[in-house]
Amino acid sequence: MKWNTIESVNDLNAIAERSKTVPCLIFKHSTRCPVSSMARYRLEDDWNFPEAELEPYFLDLIKHRDISQAIAQDFQVHHESPQVLLIRNGECTYDASHLDITVDEIRECYADV
Repeated sequence: MKWNTIESVNDLNAIAERSKTVPCLIFKHSTRCPVSSMARYRLEDDWNFPEAELEPYFLDLIKHRDISQAIAQDFQVHHESPQVLLIRNGECTYDASHLDITVDEIRECYADV
């Protein structure tokens, strides 16, 4: 699994635009939270999406709280940590948090749309 890092609010616009071509997954990670570390490990360990099928993006939300808040606002989701958002055609079509973050669940929601 190769993460694309989110470093600025402008990256969110790029992700929304990119999601019109290929679905994108944003993972909001708290470097201080053991549940977030577990969710990250599970994603990385079970990841089985080809790069051309789903692009994963990573946000260190401790370092970038402003971007985390912009994600909640731009994609109209309640802020949680850890959290994943599936972005398609510029919109969030699925989000999950904490131990509900699994590759199987993402794949199921990915296939439903």
